[in-house]
Amino acid sequence: MLSVVEARARMLSAINKLTNEDVPLRAAIGRTLAAPVLARQDHPPYAASAMDGYAVRSADTPGQLEIIGESAAGRAFAGRCEAGKAIRISTGAALPEGADTIVIQEVVERSGTNLQVPQAAPGRHIRHRALDFAAGSVLLEPGRTIDGVALAHAAASGAATLCVSRAPRIAILCCGDELVEPGTTPGPFQIFESCSFGVAGLVEEWGGTADRLAIGSDHADNIAACAGRGLEASDLLVVIGGASVGDHDLARPALKTLGLEMFFEKVSVRPGKPTWFGVTPFGPVLGLPGNPGSALVCAYLFLRPLMDAMIGRETKLSTHLQRARLGHSLPKNGDREHYLRCQAIIGSDGVLTANAYDNQDSSMLSVFASANALVRLAPRAEALAGGEMVDVLMLGSP
Repeated sequence: MLSVVEARARMLSAINKLTNEDVPLRAAIGRTLAAPVLARQDHPPYAASAMDGYAVRSADTPGQLEIIGESAAGRAFAGRCEAGKAIRISTGAALPEGADTIVIQEVVERSGTNLQVPQAAPGRHIRHRALDFAAGSVLLEPGRTIDGVALAHAAASGAATLCVSRAPRIAILCCGDELVEPGTTPGPFQIFESCSFGVAGLVEEWGGTADRLAIGSDHADNIAACAGRGLEASDLLVVIGGASVGDHDLARPALKTLGLEMFFEKVSVRPGKPTWFGVTPFGPVLGLPGNPGSALVCAYLFLRPLMDAMIGRETKLSTHLQRARLGHSLPKNGDREHYLRCQAIIGSDGVLTANAYDNQDSSMLSVFASANALVRLAPRAEALAGGEMVDVLMLGSP
């Protein structure tokens, strides 16, 4: 069986980046930038005051000056600051020609048009032209996920639209006669289907659009028909369940009727050994285990980097392992790489500390409610004592 790293590399070799599209600024939140954002002008485009006060010549301070006008934000003083003169100025307003310093209003004495000012050094409280960035500067690089800060930066550049990668369309097919839709009445031996909701939520969190297909029954023909419809309308089909070693695990045989070429059939990982990946003439297919805990762990390990590659994000960001201190001891690991759901917090000493949950059963969703990371144990790793350092994969945004 392949390791997680080997399996990931093999499936990424089959993925091409999606096309780009231009979208309005407000539609760009959560999207991935496909072209650099360049500044259209200097910012600020003129020397401006950083405070409310008076624009003066430093050579005239200290002394009594005459106020001859005002420079307001968006409306500059039309003349020049000559010797012995002062101009009332607002924060963000353009520095009048001739002035070289700002005296804040709290330290002056004003009587009508007469102004008594203290000593002022040149350059005080002035934001020089292009202080933030100069015209032509690269403000945002391709691969950046657009958040609020990036959106503000893009707007400040003067751009009305952004070139972003098309959002991946992910079809999700969950298989099993034991599954029913939430809100319906389950039979005596049925459970509510939850995996596809979790995977769909992650898909949208990671910048894609999710299409939950109807639950596939344990019949190869039905699975093939559902999968075919999903492949026609998506960039990637995710099949959950139906791929272990039981008599009713029919997902791969069903997909092979659609021309599936397998890249790998199992991964040496716990949970998630039945994870598989292949390509059909209609598009790629990722198979995730049917147990909810396994499906979500493997979504982080495999689906997220797949989507990164489609979007043009650096896959190392979502697969990067950090070092953390164990909050308690762990037993010796088995033959497979093991990912333990845990809560990782920054301790009082500033060190990331990971506390793995006691029950790691792959059918359990409840431990994910407070888990924010996965502890990675190497195959056949020796028992670890509390306080030892381990690798963790954080589950939040990279």
